[in-house]
Amino acid sequence: MNEESELEEYALWLVILITLIGGFLRVLLLGAKGMWLDETFSVWMSSHPLPDMLQWIVRIDQHPPLYYVLLHYWITLTGDAAYDVRLLSALFGAATIPIIYLIGKRMSGVVMGLAAALILALSPFHIYFAQETRMYTLLTFNAAVAIYALVRLLTDARSVEPIGSQFREYLHTWRTARTVALEAEDDLRYAVAPPTGWRAWLSRHRWPPIQIIETDLAWVTLIVFSVATMLTHNTAVLFPIAVNVFVLSLMLFQRANKPGLQPDLQAPSWKNWVKAQIGVFALWSPWLFFFIKQASLVDQRFWIPEPTWDTVLQTLRSFLNTSAPIPAIQSAVIWSLYVLVLGLGVMHFRRRMARFLFLAVLFAVPFLGELLVSIRRPIFYDRTLIWTTIPLFLLLAAGVAQFRYRFLVIVVVGILGAFNLFSVGDYYRFYQKEDWSAPAGYVANFAEKDDLLLFNSNFVIIPFNYYFKPYEDIYSIQVKKRGIPLDLFESGVLEPEMTEGDIPALLSLLREHERVWLIYSHDAYTDPNGLIPQTLARQMKLTQQRDFYGGYVQLYENP
Repeated sequence: MNEESELEEYALWLVILITLIGGFLRVLLLGAKGMWLDETFSVWMSSHPLPDMLQWIVRIDQHPPLYYVLLHYWITLTGDAAYDVRLLSALFGAATIPIIYLIGKRMSGVVMGLAAALILALSPFHIYFAQETRMYTLLTFNAAVAIYALVRLLTDARSVEPIGSQFREYLHTWRTARTVALEAEDDLRYAVAPPTGWRAWLSRHRWPPIQIIETDLAWVTLIVFSVATMLTHNTAVLFPIAVNVFVLSLMLFQRANKPGLQPDLQAPSWKNWVKAQIGVFALWSPWLFFFIKQASLVDQRFWIPEPTWDTVLQTLRSFLNTSAPIPAIQSAVIWSLYVLVLGLGVMHFRRRMARFLFLAVLFAVPFLGELLVSIRRPIFYDRTLIWTTIPLFLLLAAGVAQFRYRFLVIVVVGILGAFNLFSVGDYYRFYQKEDWSAPAGYVANFAEKDDLLLFNSNFVIIPFNYYFKPYEDIYSIQVKKRGIPLDLFESGVLEPEMTEGDIPALLSLLREHERVWLIYSHDAYTDPNGLIPQTLARQMKLTQQRDFYGGYVQLYENP
């Protein structure tokens, strides 16, 4: 197709432009919104020395350590201000844009790659998490790189060659290659003294083209980034499961088919695939014990509610941005357009059905896997599935590429892009995060020596301290902080639930103080019956109250 080849001439510059646009949207007003509970928890966790951090991760968290380790070194370089710590997520989000382009181009050409990159660059769902100090853009980046490596292997006939054979050949060529001797001995302008020492050693060798080892590099990339994906979020163990479901099915299909039939995707050899999976497990296995321990804690008690059909539908809407607050008629039009483009995406692969099934399996297996686990203990959560938008956006991009005329491609991409940009604009202007600077400043302004600061959740201490600590340092504020019913630093329990049996300990604590501040937030999980404020109201007099977005602060004093 002439337009395709014509577009390829400018593809590199277009990808750079799309990446810059996506990067700009991810850093725009990056530090404007307050740091909410989960973000400050990331900063608190990453601020510990590495050995202490790993102990806290296993003890109170439900996530693997890779993001926290990277954030630890990032904070060392940049500091822990809101803009600085969020920038790491924004960079990973922007870096994923050229990766999805490479996947789309490898699967079906430049148009699909560019469309996928633009969809990702303008996605409100991804922009939102690129502005959070959490691990979700890192999760997407790692999964995207692993998917790209897998696509290269599935479209490379050399993937059946033994892993490492290209590396061995490459090293052999490098060791034996000689530099070309000077031919014009009579031209004194180029006559130089022969090099000695390490320069002589280097001059005797010449690096062969990197394409010689690209298949082995793809194997290494697949192994390393599959492990990185699983070490970014525990639910990402569904990634290798999805990959194995597809690849093993492809192997069985090719074995059952006629030998002369040329497959759309080429399954790697069984030996290579087994070696790769052993490599993935070997690199991930040091975390296995801790993964089981964290999973058992989640199985005992976790805050995510049981998923419903509405939850599933809302997740799909979030992925596609159809959850934006717009009139019903416009919503129906957008839904219809997405359904049309997805349908065209299926049609685009009608002669290469294996590629469609590849995307479908990568999306459906983790989606259904989380729903299946949720039958026992709910874990279904849209942000943990953020990496599945990669195959979803690729299918949308295939639908865009199905349009025969460039004008239609521009119109469809323009409508979807404009709709996304309107939603992104609403996010910048109207979306609020928990405002922990307000309660911290309020308490710092009125606190007196030896006041008790009482928190209904150990978790709540962390975002409050993020903003309160500078006041403590500047004004030498001397107060006592305590979580109820258990203190985080004494018990190591992140979110204990307040019960009737904990009231005597609370009463004993209140008798030791004339003034008690209650910082109350996220109570639905930690104090569902409101026992803490009820007990305080019976024992002391409420003298001040300040509501903030996410909770409230109350000051109680002895009458």
